[in-house]
Amino acid sequence: MNKAKILAEALKLPPVDRAEVVEKLLTSFEFAPRAAIDALWVREAEDRIDAYERGELPAVPAEDVFAKINK
Repeated sequence: MNKAKILAEALKLPPVDRAEVVEKLLTSFEFAPRAAIDALWVREAEDRIDAYERGELPAVPAEDVFAKINK
């Protein structure tokens, strides 16, 4: 299968599936140490949870988020 056909098929996927394909493609490259990047994302997630628990960050219902993604 050539690049154009692969891309055309990938673009037919639902948004969440396309995001998963992108993530898998990006992780196939040799970037900066993955552990360092993962640690930064863990810290960001923890900071956001803490902000939410302090009432500083509003929540959005999951069904609203997924409805927006699927548009």
